[in-house]
Amino acid sequence: MHYCGDALVETAIFHEVEGCGMEMEKPSSDSCAIIKKGCCNNEQVSIEGQDELQLQVDTISLEQQVFLTSFIYTYNKLFQGLSKNISSYEDYEPPLVRSQLFKIDESYLI
Repeated sequence: MHYCGDALVETAIFHEVEGCGMEMEKPSSDSCAIIKKGCCNNEQVSIEGQDELQLQVDTISLEQQVFLTSFIYTYNKLFQGLSKNISSYEDYEPPLVRSQLFKIDESYLI
């Protein structure tokens, strides 16, 4: 993080901050008696990581194992056979016409 005065100017995560251009150059010789303090300040924030990996092993009870296996089995069987085009009306034969419906309902086209 780059601060110019008290204001945050730039934040960088995976690279160095470029700055605001107001940084003071280092003097060419160390013999200067007067050193002016710059207004810019760079801060670096680091987060400590975890050194050891903690593996957590969960045990599954018998009831949970039975539930999981039955769920997976039924879920897989649910979609089997959908790719086949099975029609239920191929073997259907319509009933024979015994009488004309317009005579039964007494509706005539005039």
